[in-house]
Amino acid sequence: MKIHSKKISTLVQRLALSVCLLVLANIAYAQDGDAKQPIKPVKNTFAGNFLLDNQSVMLPNKGIFEFVIQHRFGVINNGYKDFYGLYAPSNIRLGFNYAFHKNVQVGFGFTKERMQWDGNLKLAIVRQSQIDGAGSPLSISYYGLMSIDSRQKKGNFVDNNDRLSYFHQLLFARKITKNFSAQIAPSFSWFNNVEGYISSDSSVRSKMHNGHFAVSFSGSYAVTSSMSIVANYDQPLTEHPSNNPHPNLSLGLQLATSTHTFQIFLSNYQSIIQQANNMYNQNDYTKWQYLIGFNISKR
Repeated sequence: MKIHSKKISTLVQRLALSVCLLVLANIAYAQDGDAKQPIKPVKNTFAGNFLLDNQSVMLPNKGIFEFVIQHRFGVINNGYKDFYGLYAPSNIRLGFNYAFHKNVQVGFGFTKERMQWDGNLKLAIVRQSQIDGAGSPLSISYYGLMSIDSRQKKGNFVDNNDRLSYFHQLLFARKITKNFSAQIAPSFSWFNNVEGYISSDSSVRSKMHNGHFAVSFSGSYAVTSSMSIVANYDQPLTEHPSNNPHPNLSLGLQLATSTHTFQIFLSNYQSIIQQANNMYNQNDYTKWQYLIGFNISKR
């Protein structure tokens, strides 16, 4: 599936238009509902911003500032020589988020891999109603991220635009029971620069497409009021000429309070920036190329 720049521009424009229409429709519906009776949204669909390697549909309350540490060790199948990945080269991201509106969160972060700086935006478009048949049966959010590879230009880039990559995702979630919530989230990743090669006819060809579609499936089951089991699966959809990424399977335990969320899990994703995970993951969970990861959020 070859993706051209004109097509991606059209896709981005359509996505932005869809988000705006959803927001306007939700505002109009809420105003109509207010004239009859207040429609209260479901609380605590998930315990925080993260579902292991993915974002959740949730946003913090207005005025909340969040500090995030995301850490990924090495793969465990090297065994004792690097103590199951704990002493292998690791990846880490430090992030900061702020909700200046009940439906809008902005953030930025810095990741060890490729020395990437990122800026991100999350919008709550629709919130699931507490009463079925009144309001929305789903919560819907949009998440977007732009990353800049800050390594030196020499040997890494031809042009500074090659440093940029983008991620867009729509998140659809439902709190199905008091203890169980599920989410599906289609996404689109874009890299301005991908690896190429010189073909037999002396032309430069890319080993991968610049754009990549994927979808994630996530679920959380609350064992107690503060502890949950969280699972996630990411499926790549785009087929590239070579270096096709492997799917991701992750399973973990989450502990949450009103001010902290801690997740520890097994995953075969090592990159933390989502477009890098979706497009470049070469760890195969069928070969037990898992690694230990954790996320810590302090609000």
